[in-house]
Amino acid sequence: MGTVQVTHSGTSRWRRRTGEYSSLAAALEAAGDGDVLTVPAGTYRENLVLQRSVTLRGPEGARGSVRIAPADGVALTIRASATVHDLHLEATDSASPALLVEDGAPELADIRVVTRSAAGIEVRGGARPTVRRCTVDNAGGVGISVLDGAGGVFEECEVMAAGQAGVAVRGGAHPRLENCRIHHASGAGLSLTGDGSAVEAVGCELYEIKGAGVQVAARATGHLTDCTVHRTTADGVTLDTDAVLTLADCDIHDIPENAVDLRSRSVLTLTRSTVRHFGRNGLSVWDPGTRVDANQCEIHDSTGDYPAVWVSDGATAVLDSTRVHDVPDALFVLDRGSRADVVDCDIAQVRNTAVSVSDGATVQLDDCRIREASTGAWFRDHGSGGTLANCTIDGAQTGVIVTKGADPTIEGCTVSSPAEAGFYVSAEGRGTFHSCRVTGSSGFGFHVIDGCRTTLTRCRTERCARGGYEFADAHGTGVGPTVEDCTSDESRTTQAPTVTAPTVQQATQTAGLLGNIPAPRQAPAAIAAPEEPAPGRPSEEVLGELDTLVGLDSVKREVRSLINMIEVGRRRQEAGLKAASVRRHLVFTGSPGTGKTTVARLYGEILHSLGVLERGHLVEVSRVDLVGEHIGSTAIRTQEAFDRARGGVLFVDEAYALSPEDSGRDFGKEAIDTLVKLMEDHRDAVVVIVAGYTAEMERFLAVNPGISSRFSRTIRFGDYAPEELLRIVEQQGEEHEYRLAEGAGEALLKYFTTLPKGPSFGNGRTARQTFEAMVERHAGRVAELTEPSTDDLTLLYAEDLPELP
Repeated sequence: MGTVQVTHSGTSRWRRRTGEYSSLAAALEAAGDGDVLTVPAGTYRENLVLQRSVTLRGPEGARGSVRIAPADGVALTIRASATVHDLHLEATDSASPALLVEDGAPELADIRVVTRSAAGIEVRGGARPTVRRCTVDNAGGVGISVLDGAGGVFEECEVMAAGQAGVAVRGGAHPRLENCRIHHASGAGLSLTGDGSAVEAVGCELYEIKGAGVQVAARATGHLTDCTVHRTTADGVTLDTDAVLTLADCDIHDIPENAVDLRSRSVLTLTRSTVRHFGRNGLSVWDPGTRVDANQCEIHDSTGDYPAVWVSDGATAVLDSTRVHDVPDALFVLDRGSRADVVDCDIAQVRNTAVSVSDGATVQLDDCRIREASTGAWFRDHGSGGTLANCTIDGAQTGVIVTKGADPTIEGCTVSSPAEAGFYVSAEGRGTFHSCRVTGSSGFGFHVIDGCRTTLTRCRTERCARGGYEFADAHGTGVGPTVEDCTSDESRTTQAPTVTAPTVQQATQTAGLLGNIPAPRQAPAAIAAPEEPAPGRPSEEVLGELDTLVGLDSVKREVRSLINMIEVGRRRQEAGLKAASVRRHLVFTGSPGTGKTTVARLYGEILHSLGVLERGHLVEVSRVDLVGEHIGSTAIRTQEAFDRARGGVLFVDEAYALSPEDSGRDFGKEAIDTLVKLMEDHRDAVVVIVAGYTAEMERFLAVNPGISSRFSRTIRFGDYAPEELLRIVEQQGEEHEYRLAEGAGEALLKYFTTLPKGPSFGNGRTARQTFEAMVERHAGRVAELTEPSTDDLTLLYAEDLPELP
């Protein structure tokens, strides 16, 4: 190896102390405080220990040429206020660090640590080093470890790789990091653990982390200023168990999970910080005593399907002068004891719900602005409430929704240009609305149904297309909202015809109103009940029509059996006897065109003739009629469809589409939940029939036990045989005064036998389409005749059959 030159700054000791040594250990033994050791380029297989305040450095102009690489153990141990410059350290001891600082306030600069050790750099005890421009590459353990009360400053350092945490602080240690870069760590980028452990970081960047970017736990504290956390595989920042963290002027982005997650009484303060491009929640706040305060922050551009801010299990969130935008949902507050206080905030470009409050949670929104959200605020259920004061909601589908016993207070709020309603209250929702205003609604201003006991005072509506106020008590509860000093211009932008809606009920008016609010209006045609059917036919006549349907023998038996049960039960009741409870809701399964809709219509008529249903009419809907584009509109659409079917049959075709196999956050589940509750609450008012393909309906019922338990039986509609399809064509001919010529019947039978019966096969619909095609071809043929006879005009020949597909 090369020799080591030792010089001393004190001239009185120059001759005695200056010299050349054959090993670093010998040189260090000879050196005293203040001596400078200049190490020639080369590899040194020694374990160095600095116990005096010496300077250890590599040669000028040959940076990184001195390599300290012992076979095992610690490469360099420092126990004094030494100065170390320009060394390359290597070690392979998984139980020891490569560089250990145990005492003093040494200055370390331009040191590169490449190792597979327990830690690249470890600082412990009373040590307070200043570490500048050092790099650590440690695939075997922690990048930098500071523990047991140690401190120090790390400036412009870089952890290039770590098999565990990039920087770990524990045991009451308290380092400061300035302009450091931590990346490619296989644990947390920065980990703080334990009572008294603290970190102050300024201008640092943490990225490409296989774990959380910053992890604070067990009463540790941190203060990060002007730092960036991005491209992690887990949460961006996590706090757990009484952790305390302050983030100022920080940027957290491109996080696949929660950008920030805190729980177990942790406290986070966010100031002038940005949270963006996150896969789950931007802020996820859990547990009693856990709190986040965000001031002048921005949370935006979610890449997932989760709320930007999630507050649950008794946690608290305070948002002040903060912007939340371009997210699926902005703020979800759940569970009793959970609370969110939102002041002077902007919430915009929200695909679903801006503010959702459920399960007994509370929110307070003051002077906030909500724009371009599907639902501005939704108070979902009993015990959920709070206050919205002096807020504006612009361009939402629905401004505020109150359902299922929720009871918020809305004061001085304005909803502008909603697509469906400014304020919507249903399903026993309550709420107090004071000095609120709705302008430019494409639907109603205030829409209160189900006889909800809402209170409206000094409210105003303007330019609402369907009317300023709609108070519907479809369930005949005899109660409704209390209204005082409310006004409306009752102007409309559409002249849709109206029909009488027997379900609209006069609201309870307090003294002094006297015409300020218009009386309940007639419902527009868009949601009106269907026309009254013709006077009901006797059940024998309707059953006779059922019998004339081609095929469907098993279906007819099932329907007759059910009708017999209902009829006998009615007669037993009339005789004063107990009648067995018969569930009238049905499941129809089978291919298209097998008569499901026709049988549903006849079933409703029969129940009407027996006095079971008031009207017996059929309302046919599918997914597109029930499911809206956002949370809130689905419940409204389903409620309105159910109300249209009141007294008759609600026929849900292709019901399985409400629960697709890859449903995720699909709103069909909301339609199912709403329908189940309506079926339970109004079981005698509407008969519900769900229909669709057999296999899909079996899956639908299997994954939705809540709805499957509401149906009494499943009736399967089998495919038509060729002979039955022929008979349908013959019936069509008789109805339209056509006859089959000789040989045409045999040709049709062969045609239907040969016709492919794939998933698109339409059964009875195919038979009718075949008849229509024959009539069209017949017309083309007969039109060429100068004087066609009666037979020419009525007979359909085999040549009129369309070609097989």
